[in-house]
Amino acid sequence: MPTYDYRCDANDRVIEVAHRMSETLANWGELCERAGIEMGDTPSDAPVHRLATGGNVVSSNSLGSGTAPACSTGSCCPTGVCGLN
Repeated sequence: MPTYDYRCDANDRVIEVAHRMSETLANWGELCERAGIEMGDTPSDAPVHRLATGGNVVSSNSLGSGTAPACSTGSCCPTGVCGLN
């Protein structure tokens, strides 16, 4: 299930939750319930907005070997997807 980041305007918090692509959370109460966190002092009807976030960047430092795999041709693949298996 994909994860999404939501921001609450009332408390400026960003919370990551997992839900179906067809779902959208509208307020702080729904977001807290889905995330399993306490609402705190923020009203349950405070609006939240799903953020347009991109994918995570993977660097060679985050790989176990410390080196990123390279295409067999030594250059980027035209499609952006390497054929290495």
